[in-house]
Amino acid sequence: MTSTEDLSADRALLGRTSTAERVAGILRARISAGYFAPGERLTEDEITKALGVSRNTLREAFRLLTHERLLVHQLNQGMFVRKLDLVDVLDLYKVRKHVQCSVVRAVTGPPANLGALTEAVRLGERAIDERDWRGLGTANIQFHEALAAIADSPRIDELMRGVLAELRLVFHVMTDVRWFHEPYLRRNREILAALGDGDGLLAERLLHEYLDDAEQQLRDAYARAASSPTGELTGPGKPASQSTPD
Repeated sequence: MTSTEDLSADRALLGRTSTAERVAGILRARISAGYFAPGERLTEDEITKALGVSRNTLREAFRLLTHERLLVHQLNQGMFVRKLDLVDVLDLYKVRKHVQCSVVRAVTGPPANLGALTEAVRLGERAIDERDWRGLGTANIQFHEALAAIADSPRIDELMRGVLAELRLVFHVMTDVRWFHEPYLRRNREILAALGDGDGLLAERLLHEYLDDAEQQLRDAYARAASSPTGELTGPGKPASQSTPD
């Protein structure tokens, strides 16, 4: 099955007032869920047919996602999902530390969206039970989107959706997806517990350590890729004693 074969299921999300922004939202969500791989070419014919939109609408959506650094246009070749380099990754983690940590630090009681955070952890646990490793990665993304939503700010929500969609492009290319995501589910639970207790300072400390570890592991992965004949991002051979980024 190609990445676009089941995209027609999302056509209902467009409604009667289809816009390029809605198409961009659907494609962004698909990127965040790991359906499109870095370097993959997005075919206009397939996507317009699947979503039932015009080429002009799709091209405007492509333009929006290019502005968000999720897609890149290659002359005479078409539109491709972007590949991130280490500079991109380090900047994204800088944003995460500033934004996400400040959001949870302000918590003084159980947040209003505690249910969404709890559900994201539950979805991660179910994905492990079902050995759905892509689903586990998506659950981790949902957890961090819910962390940002604590601020009750549409602008922060929009910012973090873009940041996390970009990061999924890094996570997607790791060869051992289970190794990459599974250990962080425990840390999601710890942050959830701190937030449930209304302890924003503890949640901030846990999250900052979490992001520091994730950033370092990605630095290591890119260093290995630079010295690898294939240039492939991988984890070390035996991950049991190590945490992994999500």
